Amino acid sequence: MLRPADALIAAPALGAVILSFFVAYSGGGRPVANLRGDGGHWVFPLDSTETIALEGPLGATEIEIRGGEARVLSSPCRDLVCVAAGAIRSRGQWAACLPNRVILYISAPGGAADGVDATAR
Repeated sequence: MLRPADALIAAPALGAVILSFFVAYSGGGRPVANLRGDGGHWVFPLDSTETIALEGPLGATEIEIRGGEARVLSSPCRDLVCVAAGAIRSRGQWAACLPNRVILYISAPGGAADGVDATAR
């Protein structure tokens, strides 16, 4: 049976466990745009303004990041499904030009080793 003194210890401990769960699984931070192509992987803050050309086997796929969203502007693929996908802005959304091997997706920023730096890894 719980005594009053036990509750004074158990309540803060339970609160700490619940808080750590939310911190660990909330995917904190602002979303980032991840660009993957044959040349590597790049990460950009979603609130930046960038136009990036990623080379693939068919040529250059042009991606725009602006106003909190990212989109494929143009691609040398035949069907242009990647362009028709439109803008993405939420974690988990993606657009891809599979024939040109270019993928754009939105995620939470990584840890200190995966920080947003807009450089190739």
